[in-house]
Amino acid sequence: MVDPANISEHKTKTLKEALLNRRMLICLFTGFASGLPLFLLIQLVPAWFRNEGLDLSTIGLFNLVLFPYTWKFLWSPLMDRFTFPFLGRRRGWMLVTQIPLIGLMAILGTFSPAENLTPVMIIVAFIAFFSASQDIVLDAYRRELLPEDELGSGSSFFINAYKLSSLVPGSLALILADLVPWSVVHLVVAVFMGIGLLTTFLIPESDAPLVTPSSMKEAVVEPFKEFFSRSDGWRAGMTILLFMVLYKLGDSMATALETPFFLDMGFTNTEIGTVAKISKLWAAVAGTIAGGIIMIKLGINRSLWVFGFVQVGSIFGYYLLAEAGHNMWMLFIAVSLEYIGVGLGSVALIAFMARSTSKQFTATQFALLSSIMAIPRTFASASTGFLIESMGYSQFFLLCMVLAIPGMLLLFKVAPWNEPKRLE
Repeated sequence: MVDPANISEHKTKTLKEALLNRRMLICLFTGFASGLPLFLLIQLVPAWFRNEGLDLSTIGLFNLVLFPYTWKFLWSPLMDRFTFPFLGRRRGWMLVTQIPLIGLMAILGTFSPAENLTPVMIIVAFIAFFSASQDIVLDAYRRELLPEDELGSGSSFFINAYKLSSLVPGSLALILADLVPWSVVHLVVAVFMGIGLLTTFLIPESDAPLVTPSSMKEAVVEPFKEFFSRSDGWRAGMTILLFMVLYKLGDSMATALETPFFLDMGFTNTEIGTVAKISKLWAAVAGTIAGGIIMIKLGINRSLWVFGFVQVGSIFGYYLLAEAGHNMWMLFIAVSLEYIGVGLGSVALIAFMARSTSKQFTATQFALLSSIMAIPRTFASASTGFLIESMGYSQFFLLCMVLAIPGMLLLFKVAPWNEPKRLE
């Protein structure tokens, strides 16, 4: 593990100074830019496919094209090794990832999934690649931008803006889909990605010392060598990676096809765009804020335990919605409960991930851990369509609760309840 002395936060600033500065504003806008393409892929595209008549099995398999989020650590060393001759190392890579994103998001809606599924899948795969690549550089930039005593507040701003971006593809776009053609809907979403591009031109380059690996071998090998050769040994490293996969497995599977689930319960696009998506946003933001406050008292380890139990229990709300069917109040309650759990679990897991990362190799190790964290959303979620069609929604959500248990059991190893606090 990382030496706690290297990550302790020293309270040398007032709360106002820590929260009200330009760095927090940068975290807001970069968080929005990071979240928008992902929510396009996991919320808008499945709804688009279902509206076009695709079956749940096909929509579930679509998650496999999101593999770049799982394998992004393979090319993350390139972003440490090479620098473009414009805008600096971090901002240059931001620009190179954002311009293709805007173009691909704009042309996606010119194809029909029912008639041109193959080109749609190819475009979606490239959107996932450039989105994952943007995440690599934004994560590295944020770690270099923020001083030690602002890492917690900066991450909270980033996560909440990340969640806020879901309103565009998950709410506004679905409402527009009932009014205008899908080609216009996708174009509108692409225009919002321009916020990220504008941010890239306006923010300063990171003032962290430019320590560029002298070779690709050094850029690739050293981060992994350091991670698996700490005092706890390689078994501890593998246990951490397994925990990153399993902690949110049940939660990720439960929400993988939630928009088609809502449609199958009889809700319209407008009802989903207003009730489900807005309740999702406020609940996730509330969960993230509450999680940050609670973690100050409990620390990372105990928060992982408490928030994990909340995550498991919140899935039961979707089971109740599956039993109730088309019920607006039940939709609001189920989504709110689920995403309070999502917000709590996310903030604790990201804090744990940061604690497990050496500042010397932040970009590659952060990409490795976040890639591992994306496995449930990408590969396990690909099976959800088959599971739902074979066992029904109600039994599926009960299965998701069971699948959340192994991740909780690993807490005995990676985050014991009585271990001393490491963020104080």
